[in-house]
Amino acid sequence: MASMEGIRTLGRVWRSLALLYALLIFLPWPCAVAGKKKLYIGALFPMSGGWPGGQACLPAAQMALDLVNNRSDILPDYELELIHYDSMCDPGEATKLLYDLLYTEPIKIVLMPGCSSVSTLVAEAARMWNLIVFSYGSSSPALSNRQRFPTFFRTHPSATLHNPTRVRLFQKWGWTKIATIQQTTEVFTSTLDDLEERVKEAGIEISVRQSFLTDPAVAVKNLKRQDARIIVGLFYETEARKVFCEVFKEKLYGKKHVWFLIGWYADNWFKIKDPAINCTVENMTEAVEGHVTTEIVMLNPETVRGASNLTSQEFLVQLMSRLGGKNPEETGGFQEAPLAYDAMWALALALNKTVAPLRAKGWALEDFNYNNKEITAEIYRALNTSSFEGVSGHVVFDAQGSRMAWTLIEQLQGGSYKKIGYYDSTKGNLSWYGNDKWIGLGPPADQTKVIKEFRYLSQKLFVSVSVFAGLGIILGIVCLSFNIYNSSVRYIQNSQPYLNNMTAVGCVLALAAVFPLGIDGLHVHRSQFPVVCQFRLWLLGLGFSLAYGSMFTKIWWVHTVFTKKDEKKEKRKHLEPWKLYVTVAVLLAIDVISLLIWQIMDPLHITVEKFTKEAPKEDLDVLIQPLLEHCSSEKMNTWLGVVYGYKGLLLLLGIFLAYETKSISTEKINDHRAVGMAIYNVSVLCMITAPVTMILSSQQDASFAFASLAIIFSVYITLVVLFVPKIRRLITRGEWQSEQQDTLKTGSSTNNNDEEKSRQLERENRELQKIIQEKEERVTELRSQLAERQALRSRRRTSVQNQNQNHSVPSSQAEPPSYSTPTDKQSLPPSFSNSSNLYQGEGKLSRNNCHNSRLPLLYK
Repeated sequence: MASMEGIRTLGRVWRSLALLYALLIFLPWPCAVAGKKKLYIGALFPMSGGWPGGQACLPAAQMALDLVNNRSDILPDYELELIHYDSMCDPGEATKLLYDLLYTEPIKIVLMPGCSSVSTLVAEAARMWNLIVFSYGSSSPALSNRQRFPTFFRTHPSATLHNPTRVRLFQKWGWTKIATIQQTTEVFTSTLDDLEERVKEAGIEISVRQSFLTDPAVAVKNLKRQDARIIVGLFYETEARKVFCEVFKEKLYGKKHVWFLIGWYADNWFKIKDPAINCTVENMTEAVEGHVTTEIVMLNPETVRGASNLTSQEFLVQLMSRLGGKNPEETGGFQEAPLAYDAMWALALALNKTVAPLRAKGWALEDFNYNNKEITAEIYRALNTSSFEGVSGHVVFDAQGSRMAWTLIEQLQGGSYKKIGYYDSTKGNLSWYGNDKWIGLGPPADQTKVIKEFRYLSQKLFVSVSVFAGLGIILGIVCLSFNIYNSSVRYIQNSQPYLNNMTAVGCVLALAAVFPLGIDGLHVHRSQFPVVCQFRLWLLGLGFSLAYGSMFTKIWWVHTVFTKKDEKKEKRKHLEPWKLYVTVAVLLAIDVISLLIWQIMDPLHITVEKFTKEAPKEDLDVLIQPLLEHCSSEKMNTWLGVVYGYKGLLLLLGIFLAYETKSISTEKINDHRAVGMAIYNVSVLCMITAPVTMILSSQQDASFAFASLAIIFSVYITLVVLFVPKIRRLITRGEWQSEQQDTLKTGSSTNNNDEEKSRQLERENRELQKIIQEKEERVTELRSQLAERQALRSRRRTSVQNQNQNHSVPSSQAEPPSYSTPTDKQSLPPSFSNSSNLYQGEGKLSRNNCHNSRLPLLYK
């Protein structure tokens, strides 16, 4: 029973095996028929969003898969199948789709994202599942970070590959100043960081750097305000339309501006109607005209059959067929389609290269799972060593997994893009077609060209003032010669001629300073200008010290002598002339020492003052930068404060002394009133000129005219007031002739004041001697008269005595009382030197009835 049951069971098993065998032979099981195992690729193609590149890249990838699967020499035991989703170029949407790809059967051996933002998310997470990430449209430089993205490869070169091309174009067109505007995403931020480093190495400045998130209006206005000319724009296509709508509104385009954009936009991106902007197609076309794009060479320009056995032109024909006649300009990702095509071929060739190494290790590609690092490592090594000719050119990857390629340079001319060159960044070779076009005469300037223009003194003004200064110098020399020639004349001597000579010399030096004051960069080289500065300072300083110092010394001496008490005045009336000269020398020495200290410690040098830029009358893209040369030093204000303070005190003191001595009259300095008048004029002009010239220092004509005319007027007034009256007096009165005649009579010299005093004393002595001689003669006459009277009196006395004796008459009756005086018997003094004796004699004579004719002689 049991055996029968076992036989029946065995029969059923054999029948089942027979049925299974029949099924295996006769039923169409796909794997058995094709004899291939499937390998699944998970892909994210952005069919919409910021970059709808999947519209053309997906058909190109499917073309490659069809050709690969039909090739018997590439993965003969496997079939590649593409599982794809629309990421909309949005990282949030891509996160959801990545979860579906990873946690939904079947297992994917490779992931293929498109946009840089999506690739960043996928590549950073893929290493946790030991997945290779292969992108066909990611250009973010951040993806070149092997520590962050260890399994990432891409057939789209890094966006930084544009930067060497941009820098080379900047250098070609002579631009050293650029501006940037970017959309705030990682791909563009990292690209701009790389560009900043490269332009810095090339000596190019990024003057303005603007960014925006969604609305570029403010950023574009800032570019306009900063006068940006050469502008690099980094943003997606949809934002590009927003940017150039604002560019049109701000008029930030035309012959003065050049925009550098990314080249992977659709060819008619600016003509696509966008509800987010309020500009017409005509507005956009006008704004984008002439901009330059740099794009990686995505289609091999040469007719070469590569790994797919297709030329680039044949590929385009088949792609157009796949697109069903769609307009390439309106198809997103059409330019990147060759990259997606070559990406599939690169992946297929790499997988094919791993079959033998994996078989040697006992593995197969179908054994891959998310925990198998060995198969991932083999795929990584195969991709890293890939090198083949594709429809996009030679495909090879650098150490960071980025594609190395040429850069295509295009320019929008007349609404369509024209190729103007290629650049090979690996060799630094620029292939230039020379067909670039510009709205203006050529490439615009990177900034408003600034023309430096030095402001020079008006030559008419300089010549006019120089003529007056030259005439003043001649006048000063004439006055000096006159004063020296007539120095022996008493009137000239009484004016202290040596001090007047110093005044004339100082005036000549001050006038000589007018010439270097008017000399600027128009007459001398810049290196010689400091010498001119020294001449200005020393001539004016020494001229002032001599001219004003000598006048100040005169007025100070007059004030010192004639405004003191009588006892002090008498002591100072005989001040020696050398003390006056020493005073002038001290004032001169103070100036010389101060100027020497100034020039040794802080020498004068040339400085250039910049003024506000001016626009020319013509419609030119230039500005004029006015410049003015000055003589200056590091502490110019300090030195001027010291000099002006010292000179100002001297001027104020001179005015005070001139006022105090205005009513004094002295023959020692007979021109002190004229000196006072000159001091008034010089002081007022100097105290007005000094601050005004400092205020007007930026106006070369006004400053020079004010300073030079003040010097000229001061000198003219001084020379006229001091010397013209002397010349007029000597000419009209002829005083030099009478003085010469008087000199011949006296036989004495009139070389100085002591001789004049001696001659005056001799004249007075002669007059006194005449008076004394007349008095002595009169005294002698009076003595003789007195002698006669004594004799007469003696005779009368004798006769009276005889009569008395004869007649015996008493003496009291015979002699009158009036003649009996005690003095009758006194003898007269031998001389009449005393006037009292003379008057006594006169009294006696009158009492003795002297003759009336003698009386007038007593009082003569």
